Amino acid sequence: MYRNFSIVPKIMFGRGSFNQLGDILAEHRTGPDSYMVFVLDDVFIGKPLEGRLPLQPGDMLLPVNVDDEPKTSYIDQLVAKIRAYNGVQPAGIVGIGGGSAMDIAKAISLLLTNPGSSADYQGWDLIKNPSVYHVAVPTLAGTGAEISRTAILTGPVKKLGINSDHTLFHQIVLDPLLLAGVPKDQWFYTGMDCYIHDIESLNGTYINEFSKAYGEKSLELCRQVFLEDHPDSDDKLMMASYFGGMSIAYSQVGACHALSYGLSYVLGVHHGIGCCIAFDYLEDIYPEGVAEFRRMMARHDISLPRNLTAGLSDEAMQLMVTTALNLVPLWENCLGKDWQQQMTRERCLAIYRRM
Repeated sequence: MYRNFSIVPKIMFGRGSFNQLGDILAEHRTGPDSYMVFVLDDVFIGKPLEGRLPLQPGDMLLPVNVDDEPKTSYIDQLVAKIRAYNGVQPAGIVGIGGGSAMDIAKAISLLLTNPGSSADYQGWDLIKNPSVYHVAVPTLAGTGAEISRTAILTGPVKKLGINSDHTLFHQIVLDPLLLAGVPKDQWFYTGMDCYIHDIESLNGTYINEFSKAYGEKSLELCRQVFLEDHPDSDDKLMMASYFGGMSIAYSQVGACHALSYGLSYVLGVHHGIGCCIAFDYLEDIYPEGVAEFRRMMARHDISLPRNLTAGLSDEAMQLMVTTALNLVPLWENCLGKDWQQQMTRERCLAIYRRM
């Protein structure tokens, strides 16, 4: 049975395209009481980007903190803030920031039209009602959150995305100028999320020509960005992120992302750096990819944290293993249908102990 694949319907790309955000939103301001909610990573509060937002009277500026990865409890608090701000449903949600800020915007847009807590919808296709109109403006490139049908959240009992066609943004604005000034480590870790998407997709059992076409182009762009020098590297990385997200959308990620979920859930490690930490210990699964990844680290003088799991209790280690192994589609894509015989709890635990 083939999936009927959904995609973001409207995409704007180009340097300076952020300046057209107000025009994009104008057609959705359908009445005198309509308003927009701008979900802005709070790192931009008081910075020039905040002053460039096309706010209209009645709009809500909602700063969000992503020092920790988004939690379901935080989403519920933000939804309550919007409802308290205005009893009328907003005309749109605009997510501006990196992957976490975009995931927050996606989750908010869904919970404004679906009852209960965001924790109720962690899983696949549990959302019943279409979301509020929502737009993504990425200021980092690599996660693919702008094109993904997933809003990754940490809940009270698991880290798992809200996976739904309704999660997809209605519009994305890809302006490479917004990547200027990103700290080098953050730029690298987020970009490597894209590179690892490509390696996991292209080496997975779910691979098909649709995913392969996008994954190969994304990988080519990643190599140009991280192993070569190009004046338009920000443009290339932004498109690599988009193509990488498209590649995994019709296939799947693999072992690295599964292991990174365990690191995040137990230790609070952010997704990008968590993927880099995990990938560096997967030379037996992705030998060529890990070797190239290490060349990229050396070229950009990146040092990964070590001894993260040293001294952790057996209970914490087992919780990491359980979190990782619960992501069945990722392991099946990586190792095939007999993945449980290959990735035993003992093998998974041994990988974590190396970290």
